Amino acid sequence: MDWRIKSLDSILATARHKPLTRSLGAFQLTMLGIGGTIGTGIFVLTATAASKAGPAMMISFIICGVVCLLTALAYSELAAMIPVSGSAYTFSYATFGEVAAWVVGWALVLEYAIASSAVAVGWSGYMVGLANRFFNITIPSTWVHGPFDKDPGLINLPAMFIALAVTTLLVVGTKESARFNSVLVMIKILTLCMFLALALPLIHTANFHPFMPLGFFAHEIPDPFKPGIMASVGVSAAAATIFFAFVGFDAVSTAAEETVNPNRNIPIGLIGALGISTILYMLVGIAATGSVGAQPDSELAKSSEALAYVLHTIGFPWAGNLLSIAAVIALPSVILALMFGQTRIFFVMARDGLLPPVLSRIHPRFHTPYVITIATGVFVAVFSAFFPIDLLADVSNAGTLLAFVAVAIGVLVLRVRDPQRRRPFRAPVVWVTAPLAAAGCGFLFFSLSTLTKELFVGWAVIGLIFYVLYGRTRSNVARGIIGHDEDLDSAEAASLKH
Repeated sequence: MDWRIKSLDSILATARHKPLTRSLGAFQLTMLGIGGTIGTGIFVLTATAASKAGPAMMISFIICGVVCLLTALAYSELAAMIPVSGSAYTFSYATFGEVAAWVVGWALVLEYAIASSAVAVGWSGYMVGLANRFFNITIPSTWVHGPFDKDPGLINLPAMFIALAVTTLLVVGTKESARFNSVLVMIKILTLCMFLALALPLIHTANFHPFMPLGFFAHEIPDPFKPGIMASVGVSAAAATIFFAFVGFDAVSTAAEETVNPNRNIPIGLIGALGISTILYMLVGIAATGSVGAQPDSELAKSSEALAYVLHTIGFPWAGNLLSIAAVIALPSVILALMFGQTRIFFVMARDGLLPPVLSRIHPRFHTPYVITIATGVFVAVFSAFFPIDLLADVSNAGTLLAFVAVAIGVLVLRVRDPQRRRPFRAPVVWVTAPLAAAGCGFLFFSLSTLTKELFVGWAVIGLIFYVLYGRTRSNVARGIIGHDEDLDSAEAASLKH
């Protein structure tokens, strides 16, 4: 059977044929990773975690952090060895072949594009709350909730607006976007440090009891907030949801082709971003739980502005307002990082022939993949306008977990298949860490709700149909194109260059 495995040499040749501009260093990569990680997951989904696990959500954060750290080691080895845009999609092409690469690339749409939509919805919640407190403006739910939300509306206009605004910035340029992102990341870190300074001293041990009111393993109960709907609860169910809080650190690997000295800087960016984010998450979870309580039926569990609610409750309304302002200013950095990752993956898929070549066009002035960036922005805007954050986050996690499993197994496959290949970074104890990463991701996937898994399967089937109808016969590998200009006929070369 022809698995259509694309050799590493061919992947690197394709990148040389149509490269992106290298302009990012270790600091910018770390900021990109933190920008994609610290956001809606901690500012908003802390409430969702409380509703599923109570105070034991801290264990959920630990589970997610460990699984992501193990996966980051595998990502670092592959990204340093194959410094090409595309992340898990590219790695899968080199290890499992074209069909698997397509499935992973299609799943990454859930990780990046759908996650961007979820963050846009989270930003909308903070923005609407801020408008009400500062300007006494009450925006009708019709215009801030989609039709599938707990409080149904018509369309979420603020979420749609921010998605399109970030799209414009990404079209303008990578370096400019990275500078803007770095400023927003520093605002987020300083804001979370303020939250910790005010909330940690007010911890009461009584707020941690009962510690695990809904048990450890995921199980379904009637949703107290949505009559007639079943909700997945338990520590592992909370971990499966707040795993979304860690999505984004791997966006660093999608920037490999735009990174100066990627062999060194990619591992620094990946591990640095994840380490800083995990420490902040743990401290914020402890502070929020200990200061106001986090039982499944608490006010914290119902809040759409979880951290701002904590500060208002413990007697620092000025800090709560400041945090809301910071969230409105800084959450777009998460959308930026995630959309950046999505556009680079689509760019590589188009460059490989699995998507129409027009999507890989580079803007003559801004030197960015503007066609796919605009298309992605419209996709994100539409989903953020109509769907609620919890559903978007869970579906996003399903795609991310599949991609992480592919990376964890892929690093082992290449250790066996290509042992002599230069590895600037080697994952330590890889035959232990990589299987543990894959097992952890599998555990979290099966802790997702039944509805989420059904939606994921449906999405995968749609992707496979598209592959059979288009990519199977038009991919570069199917046509014997390796990646050099001389391998293309003149018409194809022209279409790729314009």
